[in-house]
Amino acid sequence: MDFAAVPCKVREERITRLMERHGRELKRLCFLYLKDLSLAEDAAQETFLKAYKALDSFRGESSEKTWLTRIAVNVCRDMQRSAWWRHVDRKVTLESLPEPSDPPETPDPTVMGEIMALSTRHREVILLRYYQEMEIADIATALSIPEGTVKSRLGRAREKLAKKLERWYFDEE
Repeated sequence: MDFAAVPCKVREERITRLMERHGRELKRLCFLYLKDLSLAEDAAQETFLKAYKALDSFRGESSEKTWLTRIAVNVCRDMQRSAWWRHVDRKVTLESLPEPSDPPETPDPTVMGEIMALSTRHREVILLRYYQEMEIADIATALSIPEGTVKSRLGRAREKLAKKLERWYFDEE
C-alpha cells in the first residue's frame, strides 16, 4: 500500500493515537539517550514524523511500542553520529530527567546514576527491559540485534550494576 492509499484523516487519527499512547515514554527514552530535553523533544517529534510517513509499512509483526522504540533509537543514534554532536558538552544531572509516568519505586538517584554510567550497549538494554518494560524479543527487534545478544548484554549489565550497587541498599552503621 502506498502513502496516498490511506486517507489523511485516518493517518492523522492513527498518529494522534500513537502520540497520546507512547509520546511521554518515547520522549523520556530519547532524553536518556541524548541527555538533553530539547534534543529529546526533537527526536520524539522526528520519531513520530517518520512513523507517520511509514504507517502503511507497519505490518504488525511487533507491537506499536516496539516499532516506535526502534524508530526512536535509530533517530537518537543518527543524532549522536552527527558532527555537531561531538562538539557539544552533554553533561546531565539526574535532577534534569523528566518525570516518569509512574513514580519510581525509590527516590534515591543512585541506581539511575549507575545505569547512566554504563556503556551505551548495556545502558540501552537495561532501560528498554526495566524502564520501558519490553520483552527480550521486542528489545531485539527494536535494536536490530539477536535475542541472544540482548540476553548476554542484560546479563553483563546486571553483573556490573550488582558490583557497583553491592552495598548501596544497606545502612552503614
